[in-house]
Amino acid sequence: MPPTATSVGSDVRPTAQSAVALGGGHGLHASLSALRRLHDDLTLDQVTAVVTVADNGGSSGRLRGEFGVLPPGDLRMALAALCGDDEWGRTWADVVQHRFAGDGDMRGHVIGNLLIVGLWERMGDHVRALDWVGRLLGARGRVLPMALTPMDITAQVRGLGPGDDLATVRGQVEVATTDGEIVSVALDPPDPDGCPEAVQSILDADWVVLGPGSWFSSVIPHLLVPELREALETTDARLLVVLNLEPQQGETQGWGPEDHLRALLAYAPGLRVDAVLVEERTVADAPALEAAVEGVGGRLVLAELAEEGPDGELTARHDHERLAAAYRAIVEAD
Repeated sequence: MPPTATSVGSDVRPTAQSAVALGGGHGLHASLSALRRLHDDLTLDQVTAVVTVADNGGSSGRLRGEFGVLPPGDLRMALAALCGDDEWGRTWADVVQHRFAGDGDMRGHVIGNLLIVGLWERMGDHVRALDWVGRLLGARGRVLPMALTPMDITAQVRGLGPGDDLATVRGQVEVATTDGEIVSVALDPPDPDGCPEAVQSILDADWVVLGPGSWFSSVIPHLLVPELREALETTDARLLVVLNLEPQQGETQGWGPEDHLRALLAYAPGLRVDAVLVEERTVADAPALEAAVEGVGGRLVLAELAEEGPDGELTARHDHERLAAAYRAIVEAD
């Protein structure tokens, strides 16, 4: 059944809206798991993931090195997050996330990675193959790579040697786990072409969700793709920035929420931020954070977002139901 239309002045628009989520890894998985719930209840009529493709570790790194393809791991995780809660969805989510054990050559490989790479080799088209995997899984949305060229993340890092000398760290895994202070990041090759379908999805969206996730190795890389950055700066979509639950050791240790916002604007000064979502129980100075958010043109949204451990302590993981409730409130209040 199509969504009900409502009148706003002379315009008629559907109540259901489309959302595009950008990121990678566990942060994007959490965001998509929440957005998929909004798709299921018809708050969103379309969900699209635009995924960082610079992973160089584990099964993804091995497949990338052997076949010269995009690393499939973060794409696989996004597809798994969009699987439904019915038996079909739960089964396929478990299957594509299954990692082989044992001592042989297959040890550490993930079924979903092999499936994606096999379809890429068979079809010769990254986007078409991902759409086919999504159909097989019954995914409640579409998964797209941010670019169609394999790439590496490099970082200028202070503190790895004597004094204030900068050292170059190469690779997503190495950047995410560095012991130094990241001063800047870049892509190699620089200025890659964005995936055309990903660029168009941002331009067509009602909402764009940026974060949570590893700030320098999963979130900011999208801003280093010129066509994606331009789309993010010019789209009519509302931009929701979701901050992490705590600083990440190796990337943002010692940072506050305001530092995350400053880093985004440093790489995309033309971003128009509409809302910033933060776990309310981790905010030490709400007035200062609210001022920082208003300084970039947005509104601060505080909510309970974190999973709780057995003793009620907050974990570093987003609770999917709580995140979905926060997303729903933001979308419906617009």
